Amino acid sequence: MLKYTVKRLLQSLVTIFLIATAVFLMMRCLPTDYYFTEEQLMKFTDQQKTAALEAAGLTDPIPTQLVKFYNDLLHLDFGTSRRIQNGAPVVKVIGKKFGVSMRLGLIASGISLVIGVLMGILQAAFKDKVFDWIGTAYTVFVNAVPSLVSYSLVLVFGSKYLGFPTLYSTRNVSASSVLPITCLSLASIAGYALWTRRYMVDELTRDYIKLARVKGLSSREIMFKHVLRNAMVPMVQYIPQSILLTVGGSLLMERFFSVPGMGPLLTDAIQRYDLNVVQTLVILYAVLGIVGVFLGDVLMMVVDPRITLTGKEEAR
Repeated sequence: MLKYTVKRLLQSLVTIFLIATAVFLMMRCLPTDYYFTEEQLMKFTDQQKTAALEAAGLTDPIPTQLVKFYNDLLHLDFGTSRRIQNGAPVVKVIGKKFGVSMRLGLIASGISLVIGVLMGILQAAFKDKVFDWIGTAYTVFVNAVPSLVSYSLVLVFGSKYLGFPTLYSTRNVSASSVLPITCLSLASIAGYALWTRRYMVDELTRDYIKLARVKGLSSREIMFKHVLRNAMVPMVQYIPQSILLTVGGSLLMERFFSVPGMGPLLTDAIQRYDLNVVQTLVILYAVLGIVGVFLGDVLMMVVDPRITLTGKEEAR
């Protein structure tokens, strides 16, 4: 376990290093005019532009800039924003928005996991019956209908019949978070239900289930002690990654409900050529994805101790 952890940690660091380097180099391929606002381009002389670029270190050779970039990363210095919030530290710009997305994402992930897994269990237990048909219809509907349409249905029903606010408000966080969390949970509930049902139905056909029935075990014991446990093994590998990526924000949902979260920040930073914000966000999302994969492997081993992450030939 320790050897595997160290190996994966080194692989993760190398991956993050390569991603950060690639993003840095791509940002430096942009014309230097993107460093300035339209107003600055009109007012600054060529000498003033050159002086500003030199002060920012953008005229230095690429290797020199790259070494400085690595040094700043080691000291967790991500620079300042020039367009999103001019002069504000990038950590401060991202931190406030990340807090909003994280709160909504964690709540939505918890709701999705509980409801989705429970729905999948009931569908598997009552396979080909009314509840299974309803659950299947819901899964097909959520996956077939564009997210914007389902969000609109939630907004109309939630605001007209239940009285919830249509837009997110910092003055009324609890009530205005209900519809965004609901929309964020729709697809995840369908996903968890679909895979729980699929894996449980597959487990119900195994020979050990027939043997358990012959031994006189009740349906409840078979479903929860054997079928559910074995069915969850392949699922848990993807749960941490799904949760962490949800915490990172949802572009469509946050724009739809005007949530001041992480979702729209990356596209805004790219459109406005805020280089430091773009670099930091890409690194952050890479870290979330890599950590999610690693935690999924560990969680899978915890659920089923029979699984070994490395073998004699160091293969999973």
